[in-house]
Amino acid sequence: MTGYDPRDPQDFAGRHITVAGLGVSGVPAARALAGLGARVTVVNSSDGERERAQAAELAELGATVRLGDGDTLPEGTELIVTTPGWKPSSPLFLAAEKAGVPVWGDVELAWRLRGPDAAPWLAVTGTNGKTTTVRMLASILTAAGLRTAAVGNIGVPLVDVVLGEGRAEGASYDVLAVELSSYQLHWAPSVRAHSATVLNLAPDHLDWHGSMEAYAADKGRIYEGNTVACVYNAADPATEELVRQADVEEGCRAIGFTLGTPGPSQLGVVDGILVDRAFVENRQKQAQELAEIADIAPASGKAAPHNIANALAAAALARAFGVPAAAVREGLRTFHPDAHRIQRIADVAQVAYVDDSKATNTHAAEASLAAYEHIVWIAGGLAKGATFDELVRTAAGRLRAVVLIGADRALIREALGRHAPDVPVVDLDRTDTGAMSEAVREAARLAEPGDTVLLAPACASMDMFVNYNKRGEAFADAVGELAAAGH
Repeated sequence: MTGYDPRDPQDFAGRHITVAGLGVSGVPAARALAGLGARVTVVNSSDGERERAQAAELAELGATVRLGDGDTLPEGTELIVTTPGWKPSSPLFLAAEKAGVPVWGDVELAWRLRGPDAAPWLAVTGTNGKTTTVRMLASILTAAGLRTAAVGNIGVPLVDVVLGEGRAEGASYDVLAVELSSYQLHWAPSVRAHSATVLNLAPDHLDWHGSMEAYAADKGRIYEGNTVACVYNAADPATEELVRQADVEEGCRAIGFTLGTPGPSQLGVVDGILVDRAFVENRQKQAQELAEIADIAPASGKAAPHNIANALAAAALARAFGVPAAAVREGLRTFHPDAHRIQRIADVAQVAYVDDSKATNTHAAEASLAAYEHIVWIAGGLAKGATFDELVRTAAGRLRAVVLIGADRALIREALGRHAPDVPVVDLDRTDTGAMSEAVREAARLAEPGDTVLLAPACASMDMFVNYNKRGEAFADAVGELAAAGH
């Protein structure tokens, strides 16, 4: 299959292709391949009501869907297209490797389906901040008058985008703002972005990748073949090292971003102003004002440091694409963060309640905790192989108290015992969804006027909730109950 030209639909016609997984990206991939004449088999480990509805839809297109068995390689398979969550160690992929069957991700499929005049990709990855940065970038590009969309790991399938679904007849994109996860990058060896950034690197998804080194290597794939700029975080040397290791096009530049004063070929901050010393005529002596920190949409009364970093990364990618400074300012001013990202829900009895349910790992929680002085922290969930000593050590001086929920809360409790032994801890021994209401009540009891009750779990949500959105909604509902009760 690797020898074919996938931009020619005839290359897929009649080929036996297995799609691993349904969901947000699997269904569009199967639909696209069936439309190109492939003989599609979809395998999926779960067999629920939602999966059966999706299977019925795909069956009408001629696809075979096999629910409840994701381990067995269908006979005759010539290519597997996988959705992001499937581990490389899955029995299906081990069987494929033994049989010499290649595996592509849904992003790899989308890249290979692009037409000759396809829009270039400005790509974003990192442990945290991907979605916010991609949406900031799309807002800046739009402000510059470019036809664009924020796509990829944010829930907009790239396969649908490149095949033109959902666009007005005759419309096309000038450029795409593409969020890519480490899972997607692992299975996307051919992707070549116009410019790309790794925002930061911290341990995450190690149960999937197997090691920090493998996780970082997959993140670093985003720089491979970049043509204009590799944007890195000057405060995170690991991201710069990934740039050094990347095989890029001749003339591609390394561009740093920093919360301090920028050097040549960097973007940074001077006296509350975002400035560019990379995309100017004389970067040794000149700097271009882009925006003010006040232009960055505040999520909790002021822009948190990590959100300023996200804005700088988005600005760097936009400037690499030739966007004028005025559009950077306008794009940042008109951008509004998504819910569950340091979202101030309410003030009750002079205590602020902030929802950062999206903080699903220690790196994100550390950034969230750094934004407040006196905190009652609600934390816990699925640790995904993470450890919490460094997080607790860093945040200890800000903690008024901690309320723990979720399956792996003991790991956080043990770290608190080692590094913050004097901080009061409430350990809720329950993992039902109703635990959030009790957690908020306990946090309210422990908080003092001027404190912030912060939901920044540092863990995934699936032990108690369908996703982090539902966890954040439960927190907001619990805060609403608290306010209604007159606390």
